[in-house]
Amino acid sequence: MRKIALVAAISAAALSLAACSESTEQNAEDAVDGAAADTAANADAMGEAVEDATADAAANVDQAAENVDDAAAAAEGEMQNESTAEAQAD
Repeated sequence: MRKIALVAAISAAALSLAACSESTEQNAEDAVDGAAADTAANADAMGEAVEDATADAAANVDQAAENVDDAAAAAEGEMQNESTAEAQAD
């Protein structure tokens, strides 16, 4: 008698799992699709942020290089008793 009750309980559990598995699969698929869309959107935003930061860094490097050139020309002009323009021409 116990075996029959056990088999019946296992069968009922299996049927209930089979019945809800389709909706569970759909919910899981929807969750994965949502996560993929979020990941793509975040990757796009991150790419744009990196591009902007790279452009800003490049502009800062260019400005720093100009400042170094100006400072070097001023120092050279001071050491050689030249104007900054003359030192830059050298």
